Amino acid sequence: MKKHFIFLIIISMTLFLTACGTVEKVPITAETEGIWNHFFVYPMSWLLINVAELFNGSYGLSIVVVTIAIRLCLLPLMLKQQKSTRAMQTLKPEMERLQAKYKESVKKDPKKQQEMQKELMALYQSNGVNPLAGCLPMFVQLPVLMAFYFAIMRTEQIALHTFLWFDLGNPDPLYLLPLVAGLTTFLQVKMTSSQLNDQMKLIIYIMPVMIIVAGITLPAALSLYWVVGNVFMIIQTYFTVTKFEQSSTEISKS
Repeated sequence: MKKHFIFLIIISMTLFLTACGTVEKVPITAETEGIWNHFFVYPMSWLLINVAELFNGSYGLSIVVVTIAIRLCLLPLMLKQQKSTRAMQTLKPEMERLQAKYKESVKKDPKKQQEMQKELMALYQSNGVNPLAGCLPMFVQLPVLMAFYFAIMRTEQIALHTFLWFDLGNPDPLYLLPLVAGLTTFLQVKMTSSQLNDQMKLIIYIMPVMIIVAGITLPAALSLYWVVGNVFMIIQTYFTVTKFEQSSTEISKS
């Protein structure tokens, strides 16, 4: 399930970034029609504009602050997802033994597949694990992050301002932000690579390349958003995943 889910995320991200490169950048306003635009994208745009006013019209600082605020709001969901992932990893040896037990019989008798599924569900229930618990937080987060992404793209005021050395509405002329976005994406995915199987570890190299290519062609405001979000995720991953794995290794050795 994990492999199929991660594959779905990769495909979704590919289509998402491709669409972002060609989407019509129609300014978003309170009068913009459509459920997605009116109830998801516009509130994010409104938030960016009002936070920028608190910082003397600095839309760069607004993107930084709102990105961190959104990540903090989503943190409980991320922690729940990681808790579910760790629980599934704990059960992995028993799941593999169960799958090995039915490996040959399933090929000969399709009914054995149902028996295996029943035993798997019994295993989950006896350990208080919900195999879908790790998926739900992701599906809640994606609309929020996508809405914020499109709000940056379609908030007209952002494109008219500068931040540091770059214009927020144009690609970074030095390509520095896209490269930093790609590097931080690599570090963030690398830190969670222990949760990926060998085939899916290609994501470690695919995602940074996608981010760099998109960052070179899209407005620098988006690269700024990626960099800030990635740095937040790196810090979060260090304390919730890396430190946990280190302590688990020390306990197992002792």
